[in-house]
Amino acid sequence: MGIRILVVDDHPVVREGIITMLRRQPDMEVVGEAGDGHSAIDLAEQLQPDVALLDLRLPEVDGVAATAAIPRVAPDCQVVILTTYDDDELIMSALAAGARGYLLKDAPRAEIYRAIRAAARGESVLHPAVAARVLGQMRREEQDPLTEREKKVLQLLAAGASNKQIAAQLFISESTVKTHVAHIYEKLGVKTRAEAAVRALQLRLL
Repeated sequence: MGIRILVVDDHPVVREGIITMLRRQPDMEVVGEAGDGHSAIDLAEQLQPDVALLDLRLPEVDGVAATAAIPRVAPDCQVVILTTYDDDELIMSALAAGARGYLLKDAPRAEIYRAIRAAARGESVLHPAVAARVLGQMRREEQDPLTEREKKVLQLLAAGASNKQIAAQLFISESTVKTHVAHIYEKLGVKTRAEAAVRALQLRLL
């Protein structure tokens, strides 16, 4: 039996191209496709694929939130991101959410195939440019515990904004805001918004 793959991309033409490409591999089987994050989660639960190949910019539920949700409904499914976005915040958020791989759409087909096979084995694969960014981010975090996006969330949180308000201002989903807040609490060693604000001021993060 081949690697069972769920393909998720909001552009039908792109999605069709990816599916056609994967079906040329004798050890790969596309079992489903979705155009938004909500459908991706539902199909993952229904189909129990080995690998979910996700774009990040998805309607209804964004790719980061879907990445975190899919393993909860399909425990054996590994998520590989295939996107055009190489923004540091998105990369780190996707990896923190549990993505096994992060590839850019300009990656050679052989690299995409290799990433899917590696993910199916439980291994991680990063696009070379993404790997360099991750390394740079890790070095920065040694000096500054919070990412730029987490700082923005913290600033709004400290100003009294709700998760819904933060999501609206930063153009992200509420579930992604909750993930950022959880990371902020963990990194700062706090349990409440008030404690987070005080700790951030002590560390001169605001």
